Amino acid sequence: MEANLSNNSHLNLPTGLSVLERGWLSSNNILMHGEASTALVDSGYCTHAPQTLALVGAALGGKPLDVLVNTHLHSDHCGGNAALQAAYPALRTLIPPGHSAYVRDWDPARLSYTPTGQQCPRFGFDDVLQPGTELTLGSQRWQVHAAPGHDPHSVMLFEPASACLLSADALWQRGFGVVFPELDGDDAFFEVAATLDLIQSLVPRVVVPGHGAPFTDVAAALDFARARLDAFVAAPHKHLTHAARVLLKFKLLDAQHMTRAELLAWAQATPYLQRLLLRQQAAATDTQPPKALLEQALGTVVTDLVRAGAATLAGDVLHNA
Repeated sequence: MEANLSNNSHLNLPTGLSVLERGWLSSNNILMHGEASTALVDSGYCTHAPQTLALVGAALGGKPLDVLVNTHLHSDHCGGNAALQAAYPALRTLIPPGHSAYVRDWDPARLSYTPTGQQCPRFGFDDVLQPGTELTLGSQRWQVHAAPGHDPHSVMLFEPASACLLSADALWQRGFGVVFPELDGDDAFFEVAATLDLIQSLVPRVVVPGHGAPFTDVAAALDFARARLDAFVAAPHKHLTHAARVLLKFKLLDAQHMTRAELLAWAQATPYLQRLLLRQQAAATDTQPPKALLEQALGTVVTDLVRAGAATLAGDVLHNA
């Protein structure tokens, strides 16, 4: 498990803000120290929860964690919620409103965990983050902005005095997150474009993304993201292929190695991945394809990951790289 704790002072981040930069299985954790309270934005994936607790505890130096904020409810951003809530019983948890009913009633299918073949222990929440409002985290007032596209209910946080943007998966230094509504057949590329326009209008001086290091060359990041989006709009099948690779790579980051039989069994039990693989197979017309057809499509994605250097294949076993 990778993690890097840094206050990134050279980036002129807001006073008291530290970035716990994580490996790609977990989102970054952004910790904010204030005189009156402490806050954490996003909690990582559940299998990294012990490391998250250790990192947050060390950074707090014995202080309690008062507030937990989730930018959105994908498992790599909220998988550590339950562990943090158990460790800090007085912790207040704030989530975007869109899926709050599914959290309250705990519906792992509607929350995307079952369809993506991922895990997320049940957690609760105390309030919602309404776009268009402000809240105090650490020592600063942060604006809550809707950021649909990657997730229809995602939010970003912006601090005007420092012009610091917590962009979650709406903008990375090299791209943005998979546009999940597109995988469900909804038109959402235009929402990605609108969110990128919103980011540009905020004129951030520094961006703390959900994955990867904070960066200041925002114009270059926006140019790269728009070029990638244009490529997906022009050839939507490229986005489907990309999404299948991402889901498989995420599973491999978690498991570290899997046999071909284990991969196939997991794909058969993962509706999102199965649907993506089938849509890449021109001959597939049934939603429940023959096992051989699914295995062929899965083999293509495995080959792509190996060719890209994201995985290695040793005999019958695929290893994370």
